Amino acid sequence: MKKEKYINQSIKIFWVFIIGSIIGYIVEMIVGFVQNGYFVSRQGLLFGPFAQVYGLGILAYYFIVPKIKGGYIKIFFVTMILGGIVEYLCSYFQELLFGTISWDYSHLWFNINGRTSLLHCTYWGIGGILFMKFIIPFINKMDKIIKNTYFRTATALFIIFMLFNISVSSMAAMRQDERNREIAASSNIDMFFDKYYSDEVMNTIYENKIEVRK
Repeated sequence: MKKEKYINQSIKIFWVFIIGSIIGYIVEMIVGFVQNGYFVSRQGLLFGPFAQVYGLGILAYYFIVPKIKGGYIKIFFVTMILGGIVEYLCSYFQELLFGTISWDYSHLWFNINGRTSLLHCTYWGIGGILFMKFIIPFINKMDKIIKNTYFRTATALFIIFMLFNISVSSMAAMRQDERNREIAASSNIDMFFDKYYSDEVMNTIYENKIEVRK
């Protein structure tokens, strides 16, 4: 019984991350179109419509927001801070691991090292209210389908795909960082990424990333 509960919760957590990542991708594409007048790729991974910073943000909401007592005002301020922390950490680790950033808010007032800002924290706070009002009820309905054998099989296959997607995306980004630092290919894997995920390919997929490695 305890094992079954753990499996059900793990499945739900995975789908919360996926739903958040897809919603984030859609939001980013719309924002990019409004800002530029044309669509700009806002993918966070090589394959699929995923912006994983939003997936992580909604996961943080999932664990914390239902425990908040005090109404929407308190939810707004808690998720405002929570979202800002997630956004900051994602930017920090992206720069640390890959030598790039995908956003820079240095031009905005009340920004923190360009990684997050008061304006974007406000967006996260609004998102927290929308999450509590619309997403939580949807997630709770998943209890009816996560025990289905076909759904579990599909989830297992999707988990394998996402692990592959995240791994390959990370390796391709690390290899591009090495090329930017003029580190020659030292293995067949390096040569594979140099051939199939060249700078041209990577810059097309990640149009909004900025090289910051010195």
